[in-house]
Amino acid sequence: MLRRVAAAASIALAALCGGQAHADEILVGAHMPLTGSLARSGQAFDEGMRVAIQMFNARPETKHKIRLQVIDDESTPAKAVSAVEKLVSDGAVAVIGGYGSNIIGPASDASNRLNTTYVTAGAVSDELTARGLKTFFRINNNAGYQRGMGTLLETLKPASVSILASTKEAPALLAKGLQKDLAGKGIKVTLHEFDPAITDFKPIINKVKLQDKSEILVMSAYENDYVGIIRAAKVLKPPVKLIVGAWSLATPKMYTEFPDLMNNIVGTSFLPFPVEMKDEEGKRFAEAYKKTYNKEVEYLSTLSFVETTILAEAIARAAEAGTLKSRGLPDAMRKTERETLLGPVQFDATGDNPRFTVAMGQHQGGRIVLVSPESAATGKIVYPGLPW
Repeated sequence: MLRRVAAAASIALAALCGGQAHADEILVGAHMPLTGSLARSGQAFDEGMRVAIQMFNARPETKHKIRLQVIDDESTPAKAVSAVEKLVSDGAVAVIGGYGSNIIGPASDASNRLNTTYVTAGAVSDELTARGLKTFFRINNNAGYQRGMGTLLETLKPASVSILASTKEAPALLAKGLQKDLAGKGIKVTLHEFDPAITDFKPIINKVKLQDKSEILVMSAYENDYVGIIRAAKVLKPPVKLIVGAWSLATPKMYTEFPDLMNNIVGTSFLPFPVEMKDEEGKRFAEAYKKTYNKEVEYLSTLSFVETTILAEAIARAAEAGTLKSRGLPDAMRKTERETLLGPVQFDATGDNPRFTVAMGQHQGGRIVLVSPESAATGKIVYPGLPW
């Protein structure tokens, strides 16, 4: 809470001062949900961004320092658009945005209208890269999450799966893709869609228990939905053997806040917890993150670290080429081709990263163990495994 207050105060001060960068600095803007229902995710993204800028500015070869200005969008599309407009008017050469396809869509449209590069790691809808925007880039996508979850489920070979999916754009897309893939593998799939405003999941869980009688329960949703679904399942105890979810689930924060609900739950991830970094960049990131925030890195912070680092490197390339002020940053972004903590990143003509993929992590007694795919696994999955 104190960190959020400090962040808000910093944002307010920047606004009072006009938010202008010094002559020797390049301003990058960002909008994130620092308050509200998705604040856990927004805070993690914010922390990763700040460490990325800190590390980039500390490189001996860095000639152009970057300053970050962040605005809380409160998970509201209109406020995200206003944030983009404010940041660009303050002189930001690029905007890093936020969390949720329904937020990213209008915000990146605004950024494109202002001819400003927009980068995200928080939205996976296929429609975002079908708009033909020349200023839009993202490092992760629905296909990568679908592939990661599908690989785990196919390995476990359940006879039947129940999918509970929010009707929000990204969760609905992921759920329908999984449904199609799993059905093609001969797995019986029942899809239960729910309105994002729902808080009582017991009626749906009761259907899973009495009608579906599935072996695995899959959640395609967001943080508060996960909590409500697992709580309802803990009360009604459907005959499932495992509960699997998507983004923002296999994180230390979720276990810390809901230890009675998270044990044995599986979600998308990139890193085990406690963190084990295998390359030098990862080790430096983990060390700087721990020094700055006195805690271990988590996967959402890793996402924002990678996107921010890639953006900073592209800004440096454009600045060195003398094209940054003439809107040459998108071209510099398209020259990205490098290994990262998330695997390879290379943008296609739509601004997407077709090489993105994800692992699956399981909460095991306060640790997060990577359990799929086999090539990334740091331990074995507990299966059957439930929080109760």
